[in-house]
Formats: sequence, C-alpha cells, structure tokens
Amino acid sequence: MSTTRTIALIGVPSSAGAHWPGQEKAPQYLRRAGLVERLEASGAPVVDHGDLPVVRFWPDRAHPKQQNLAQVVNIATLLADQVEAALQRQETPLVIGGDCTIALGVIAGFLRHRVDLGLMYFDGHIDLNTPATSITGILDSMGIAHMIGEVGVMEALSHIGPRFPLLSEDKIVAFGYNPAEMNEVEHEVLARHPMLTYPLARVQGRAREAATEALMQLEGRVERFMVHFDVDVIDFVDFPIADVPQINAGLTFQDAMACLEVFVSSPKFAGLTIAEINPDHADEEGTLAMTFVDNLVNVFTAK
Repeated sequence: MSTTRTIALIGVPSSAGAHWPGQEKAPQYLRRAGLVERLEASGAPVVDHGDLPVVRFWPDRAHPKQQNLAQVVNIATLLADQVEAALQRQETPLVIGGDCTIALGVIAGFLRHRVDLGLMYFDGHIDLNTPATSITGILDSMGIAHMIGEVGVMEALSHIGPRFPLLSEDKIVAFGYNPAEMNEVEHEVLARHPMLTYPLARVQGRAREAATEALMQLEGRVERFMVHFDVDVIDFVDFPIADVPQINAGLTFQDAMACLEVFVSSPKFAGLTIAEINPDHADEEGTLAMTFVDNLVNVFTAK
C-alpha cells in the first residue's frame, strides 16, 4: 500500500454480536500497544477518529435467535456513517473491532459512497448461518449470510446499506475458512451461492501464493475491495488472541500476516476491518498486542 494514502483509524469497541464479552476491549488494547504511534513513526499518514460507544455483550433473553440485534444494527449504522465520511475525505478506513458484524457497517459505508465494492473475507469461519438455522442466535456467525441476503436473515441488518443484497456472491472471496468449522446448513447455503473459495487446506503451506491467486481473481471482478480480517483464522496455539479459538488448526500468525500484506498491497485495496480480537485471551504482559501491531504496521508500509 502506498504511504501517500491517509489511514482513517476507527475503533469499534463492541461485542454486541459476539459469543461473550471481551472484544469490546480490543481497540484500546491495540492503541495501548502503540498502534497510532507506530503507524506515524513508519511514515504512514494516519488520522485517529477515536472510538464509537462501548457496547458489551449480554445474553438477550427476549430475542434468543437474534442476540442483541438492535445494538448490532445501531453500531453498524454508526460505523457506516464514519466510513462514508472517511471516504469523502479520501481516507482509507482501518477499522479495529469488535465482532464480525462490523463488516456490514463498513460495507454499507462504502456502498453509500458508490463504490463498486468487492470483499476479501479472510476468516476462519464462513459465517453463513441465519437466525432461522442457528442454535445460538449469535450474529457474528451470520455475516456473509446477511451480506448476500440469504433466506431467513434479519431485515434490519441486511438492509442497512443503500441496496439489497449488499453484495453479490461473485464479488466475495471466502479466504482461509476451515470447512471443519462449518455445519450442514452452511454447506448447503454455500452450494446455492457459489462464491470464490480458498479453504484452509488450499492456503496452508503456500500462503503468499494462494493470497496472490485469490487477489488476482477478485481484482478482475471489482473496482475496489475491502478486507475483513478475523483473527480466528490464526491457529490459537501459535498466536492466542482470537475470541473463538481454532486449536491446532488455522494458519500460522506469520502466514496470516503474509496474506494480509498481499491484499493490502493491491492498488484496488480500499480498507481493512480487523475483528474478533479478545484481549482476555491474550497474555497479560501485552507482548502479543505489540507483536500484532508491529506486523500490522509492516503490512501497511510494505512496498
């Protein structure tokens, strides 16, 4: 990514769509590790737009099949406003969450700005559940389903942008997901919505090569694309920072960051969302946070 682009840093301290509390602490966790200072020291222009209101997960007994929907929609709408404003200022959004539902707000902000948008969904899960098929009702397992307007999704969330569906499946790449984490319903939904897929086995051992292949395919379909990076794509044993761990599965931390570097280096790259960091799962000394920040800065400044 060219360092002439100005990064718009937006924090989303919300675990409203998550399985439990913790992710609401992530933006401050990365700030304390020196994210802003390290970006500035690297020469990357950055404007820190601060954080949205803190929203902490709490079981929604009144709506067990769509947990905390109102809070998720509110946060996504506020985030769409922030992203749209950043794009109007010709800034590149770097959104630090927060659970995976924030990607819907980012997409809505881009679409308001009339961007022909694609999505690199870099995630250990494919998130094709709906309230109709999910046992838990946890919305961060339903992201892509709401983007593509799958039957059974919640209208309040799937219609937050200027069009429905938000994205067509041919403009989405599901990259790094673990098929072993998918349930039967998700396999059926994927068969009906054939998007570009790079499952875990297709990436392991050839991460940079697979990322380059996926990128070339997405670049050929869209004018711009955003990256949604869920850290649960990383093997929790190698780098224990994710909210929902993959134990002895997933990519190594270094392979994940290598893929991210490939995506961000594209001239069509338009923004990055980082989701599912749970500081309660990381080391108390903050070493993991500093390592993550150092590598993230390298991703944004790599030539």
